[in-house]
Amino acid sequence: MSTLLVTGGTGFLGRPTVDRLRAAGHTVRVLSRRSGQGLVTGDLTTGRGLRAAAAGVDTVVHLATSQGRKDVVQTQNLLGAVPPSTHVLYMSIVGADRIPLPYYRYKVAAERLVESREAFTILRATQFHTLLDTVFSLKAPVIVAPAVTLQPIAVEDVAIRLTELAGGPAAGRVPDVGGPEREWLPDLARAWKAAHSAHRPVLPVRAPGKLFRAFADGAALVDGPPYGTATFADHLGGKS
Repeated sequence: MSTLLVTGGTGFLGRPTVDRLRAAGHTVRVLSRRSGQGLVTGDLTTGRGLRAAAAGVDTVVHLATSQGRKDVVQTQNLLGAVPPSTHVLYMSIVGADRIPLPYYRYKVAAERLVESREAFTILRATQFHTLLDTVFSLKAPVIVAPAVTLQPIAVEDVAIRLTELAGGPAAGRVPDVGGPEREWLPDLARAWKAAHSAHRPVLPVRAPGKLFRAFADGAALVDGPPYGTATFADHLGGKS
């Protein structure tokens, strides 16, 4: 089994991924600015402690993410602390190069850095069920739901795929993963509303411009068979 360094290991995706990696027999170090059991101390923003944290690891699983340029800086600092031959597995987003969001643009920039290495794997996934929870929970008079189709995926399903990839050789850009169903976002919002006994109305919206058009044209969907098995309904019922 391998020794792995995981960034973002305490987040929504990181926690199930770390659990699965350890269950698969890997030795896992979780990078954190704090100290504690199972953690190694390092700061992606300043670069402090990264070389020591990454010393002797076989694979780095880079799940940490930040807003704006900081995302690229953190990835650059991490890569600078890791030998070129060390396998880096990077988590990105389906449609990042087609959807004109600043957050996605920086994800693509980070991908380009990872691709410059000798050994890398890049996995893109669709929106997580937990992200929809966050969006639908925003404090507002209505639940705003753009009239587009999404293919959300459970973080547990992504964790399974990451565990498969982390245990294998560098594979470059691998096929994207998405959930088992393509669903209209207003319908997902209504399902969330019913599950949470919310009273705010769901407001389907359409908007002019390239951003809405990219989502409407399916830039956030996965071609081919879905990877994930848990639906958003399963998530609402506590099964994912």
